[in-house]
Amino acid sequence: MANQSAPFDDLDRKIVAALVANARASFTEIGAAIGLSASAVKRRVDRMRENDVITGFTTTVRPAALGWRTEAYVEVYCDSAAPPRRLAEVVRSYPEITAAMTVTGGADALLHVMARDVEHFEEVLERIRTEPFIRKTISYMVLSHLIAGSAEAGASPAAPPGALDAMNDR
Repeated sequence: MANQSAPFDDLDRKIVAALVANARASFTEIGAAIGLSASAVKRRVDRMRENDVITGFTTTVRPAALGWRTEAYVEVYCDSAAPPRRLAEVVRSYPEITAAMTVTGGADALLHVMARDVEHFEEVLERIRTEPFIRKTISYMVLSHLIAGSAEAGASPAAPPGALDAMNDR
């Protein structure tokens, strides 16, 4: 069970930053970068996992490498009877939906969709629209990324180059 009062200090922040930059970094590599032994890093990572600070490790894939070069954001408008958990169940069944969140404003949710091409996107959109509680959708096709290194652009959500070194200089 998670201990909500566990301390979270600057070394923990450095460990998290190192794992965000490279989730495959070894405890030895992280320890060398921040001045801890590998076993101390492991203990801290284990504690952060127990306390739900670190909730998992993931692989980030460049969507274009999978042939998914068409990208869009879709506003979803639901009937009033659609609870967020029901919408969450639905969007999990679409591998093309790479992110989904409830939002403020007119729409009930915003979906980030990746597809092979416009035809594939249209197929996904039509499947989404067949859900009985979805009243309407509004789509926005992405033309270009203004911040090329963003996670949405297919980059890993890593710290900028040298960020870990900068933390060590403190």
